[in-house]
Amino acid sequence: MDNFPLFAVSPVDGRYSRQTEALRQYFSEYALIRYRVRVEIEYFIALCKIPLPQLADFDQSHFDSLRSIYRNMTEEDAAKVKEIEKVTNHDVKAVEYFIKECFKSLGIEKWSEFVHFGLTSQDINNTSVPLSLKEALHDCFMPSLMEICDTIKTMATLWKDVPMLAKTHGQPASPTRLGKEFKVYQVRLQEQIRQFRLLTYPAKFGGATGNMNAHKVAYPQIDWIGFGNDFVASLGLKRSFPTTQIEHYDNLAALFDCLRRINIILIDFSRDIWTYISMEYFRQRVKAGEVGSSAMPHKVNPIDFENAEGNLGIANALFTHLSMKLPISRLQRDLTDSTVLRNVGMPIAHSLIALNSLKKGLSKLILNEPALKADLERNWAVVAEAIQTILRRENYPNPYETLKALTRTGAAINHDVIADFIETLDVSESVKEELRAITPMNYTGF
Repeated sequence: MDNFPLFAVSPVDGRYSRQTEALRQYFSEYALIRYRVRVEIEYFIALCKIPLPQLADFDQSHFDSLRSIYRNMTEEDAAKVKEIEKVTNHDVKAVEYFIKECFKSLGIEKWSEFVHFGLTSQDINNTSVPLSLKEALHDCFMPSLMEICDTIKTMATLWKDVPMLAKTHGQPASPTRLGKEFKVYQVRLQEQIRQFRLLTYPAKFGGATGNMNAHKVAYPQIDWIGFGNDFVASLGLKRSFPTTQIEHYDNLAALFDCLRRINIILIDFSRDIWTYISMEYFRQRVKAGEVGSSAMPHKVNPIDFENAEGNLGIANALFTHLSMKLPISRLQRDLTDSTVLRNVGMPIAHSLIALNSLKKGLSKLILNEPALKADLERNWAVVAEAIQTILRRENYPNPYETLKALTRTGAAINHDVIADFIETLDVSESVKEELRAITPMNYTGF
């Protein structure tokens, strides 16, 4: 099909295909085949390094040729695996047979029966998938996330002295500073990223039911538990042990849960920026030729933050299902995890689309400082907290109730009203001077 994106069922591979193209090297069918071949080849090499008695005469100069099978895998190679699968009706077995054909072409078929030796398909799947997830997050997702974090940090610094009316329950509240509100999100994200980096990528590697039965019966003298631990660690993963036939996915669920928390913070951020735009605290740069509304020519909609929120929501729905479903399997295994695991890339893709939208949206923001100042000027009532607190310090009778009576009359509270009120107070002139100095613009705390 010449124009595939027009016919893609998922917008990940259609409308947003350019944004998610890099993920094809980690989550496509081609990628899954390549990662499976990689694990099988590295496992065979690890057996040679023990060495198993029957592999002691294997010429280790072939290791580079073996690794080139997955390092230089082509689309045609992957297609061969799919052709073999039509006969085997088993995807991992098809990979095994493909590798054996490669052994034959390399003239090393004598040792081909040690491909997939003692393993079950989940030893390959439950190592390939977390490996692809780890590398995709490291190569694609985290750089984009860190770029957003850096942008938020820059804005927090740039606007650290810009006073802003806070809104609690949607109502005017004690003033804050715009930069501080951005810093809240910077710190929240940094903390979740810190926690994320402490998590491990789990892999199951233990034979048909997790006990390495076949390994032990063939070579009982070898420390297969230690071998399994070392082999999985060599791939940058952490071996789960003991297990059933499959990875129990608890630690994989922890990764998904942390990614979901990161996305929740970004949803919160997107909604706040959307609201600030609606309050005209920010304007948006206009790009020539763009249309905001098909009917209303004047509109410049905050679509980037809306797109981000929508895609983050889809990602989190998938992360939730992955983390809640995968750890549950009947007895030693059922097959429900298999089809679910094929969707691991989808929430990463939607998250990446969201990060791209946020990057675009943030680049359009123009601070409208007069709007922030005007909002503060309209809300002198917010200094009531400051006044009543100082009056408490001075042991003034019923300060809270006094300020409540002043500010809840329904009449507009402006500078003059506050100034006149201060003059009625039975306090020293020095205290009055202290109170007169308080404004919505400088009552911003630390």
